[in-house]
Amino acid sequence: MTSETIYILAGVLLAALAMHRLCTARDALARILALNVLSVGIAMLMLLAGRVAGVTDAVPQAFVLTGIVVLVAVTAALLSLAERISGGDDD
Repeated sequence: MTSETIYILAGVLLAALAMHRLCTARDALARILALNVLSVGIAMLMLLAGRVAGVTDAVPQAFVLTGIVVLVAVTAALLSLAERISGGDDD
């Protein structure tokens, strides 16, 4: 097994487990965490897809970096929304 195969399997496993948790979780925090894990799995697969003949391509790396920035913003918005829905105190 090459290292690329191991990374592909890890990315697919992360994405599959996150999709399962996303579909079965009732808690908002668990769903947000599953969304983050799904993003990491997809990012791993995108980085490996951009690798051609041992050389990495800069475009998938830029997409993954942009995805990380967007994920941080979405996670912050979802966490504040989950806090507001759960009836947390504003103190």
